[in-house]
Amino acid sequence: MIRVPSSEGVSVAVHELGGDRTAPTLLISHATGFHSRCYTPLAARLADRFRCVGVDYRGHGETDVDPEWSVDWRRFGDDAEAVARHVAPAGGLVGFGHSMGGAALLMAAHRDPDRFERLVLFEPISHQASSASMTEAEIRDLPIVTGALRRRRRFTSFDEAFSNFRSKPPLSSMVDDALHDYVDHGFRRVPIDDGSDRTELELRCPPELEAAIFVTGVNNGVWDLLPEIPTPTLVLGGRIEERQPSSQSEAIAGHLTDGTYVCLDHQTHFGPFSHPGEVADLIADFAAAGSDRSPGG
Repeated sequence: MIRVPSSEGVSVAVHELGGDRTAPTLLISHATGFHSRCYTPLAARLADRFRCVGVDYRGHGETDVDPEWSVDWRRFGDDAEAVARHVAPAGGLVGFGHSMGGAALLMAAHRDPDRFERLVLFEPISHQASSASMTEAEIRDLPIVTGALRRRRRFTSFDEAFSNFRSKPPLSSMVDDALHDYVDHGFRRVPIDDGSDRTELELRCPPELEAAIFVTGVNNGVWDLLPEIPTPTLVLGGRIEERQPSSQSEAIAGHLTDGTYVCLDHQTHFGPFSHPGEVADLIADFAAAGSDRSPGG
């Protein structure tokens, strides 16, 4: 792990996820509430074609944030931009972003378009004006928000945490390796407040922070940036469900300067975790299509 300085004094954790360090770099950008090492199964399927690098956004994984931080999605763009410049100083970067991580890469590509060769985004968070006009009560009632607030934050052991998430959706859809990585690197040991020296596991990304990111994501401002982003972008979406990010994916692709949409109607918002091989193949194929083009193509 290395650390890259970002805005507001945040030191962003960056992980090598596998692959040949002399190969083109793929930056993996995670979803809200997760961390980069959840995508190790996806990276493993791309290791023969890329150097796979993952970023932990502020408040996630190994990147801490002030507990009193007021969520501002632009700061996730800061983290993505700082890491992109560090891992690909000469440009030519391919980015894969999932949900919030897709929005962060779009912000970074808007600010620094020469940095990115291509983007593949799985249900990035960007809302049209009609969605952004929802009332606060409607936003807080979204399933993705209420689900985050119900997430259990403490467990006595890794085995207990893994069994809990394996038994109930949506995390139950994750392949075992991805779920193991989520638990292994998504919790920290904390003392039990009973006067003993015992410890338990606590989520690194608190449910309240996860929910706040979802609430503020409705008005994250990314939609207005899309027509100004020149990077060729493949937008992937799972089956279309009302009030879920999948319902916006086709519109996002259409609003981009050079966007392509593919619907994977046998997948959900957790597609990169449940179908890492299929998503990896789509990333590799789209990246290869860019490298095969002639300079004028």
